[in-house]
Amino acid sequence: MTGRKLIRGSCLCGAVRFEVEQPFLRASHCHCERCRKHSGTAVCTQARVLRKQFRLLRGEDLIRVYGKGEGAVKAFCVTCGSSLFGGEWPDGPQVSIRMGTFDDDPGIRPQCHTFVDDRAPWDEITDDLPQYAAGLIQ
Repeated sequence: MTGRKLIRGSCLCGAVRFEVEQPFLRASHCHCERCRKHSGTAVCTQARVLRKQFRLLRGEDLIRVYGKGEGAVKAFCVTCGSSLFGGEWPDGPQVSIRMGTFDDDPGIRPQCHTFVDDRAPWDEITDDLPQYAAGLIQ
């Protein structure tokens, strides 16, 4: 990685550690059913970078992937259960990183809401960010 600022991240137990080189492509709140179920919350807030900007430092053997071939995957730590990555992990051209896993301020903030037509009936969006019925084009 070059001389740009590195953002560190980890799972809850610290067994999985990674770093990301800025800049991020985008950040968003996803309201799809898969993200809701995986996160246990109204949204899954994530930031994307190009694969070449991401480096897994340790814990590769502890990452499990759920849902390959069913849409965006859900990658998590088998030790603590932390939701870590999504999208086409680990082989896609981009890495979708759960923003709650960052140890440092990533410098980017969510820019929109996606899959709002799929949100839970109790999920009320109270900010002024743009809203999209489905996902964004990669």
